[in-house]
Amino acid sequence: MAQKQTNQKQTKEKKMDQKQMMKQMLEMNKVACDTTFQTITTIQEQSEAMTKKLIAQATWMPEEGKKAIDEWLAAYKKGRDNFKKMVDDAFDKVLKSF
Repeated sequence: MAQKQTNQKQTKEKKMDQKQMMKQMLEMNKVACDTTFQTITTIQEQSEAMTKKLIAQATWMPEEGKKAIDEWLAAYKKGRDNFKKMVDDAFDKVLKSF
């Protein structure tokens, strides 16, 4: 009887260890995603700043073209922010299950 209780205790401890390992792996993946996303955001922001400087100097470009590029940059940023929110929400939901 004591052997059976010991085995049950060990099985329960293994499940807890596995659960903790999975949670730690998910947390590590979240940090990796956050870091990658921040790097991408920085590159995109630098590209946006450079694009705006070039457009400001482009006297040959009509105002409609400049406006279209500004709208495109805003839409791109909004899409990027929405994607980040979805990924964060998904990680939060999965981590809550642990």
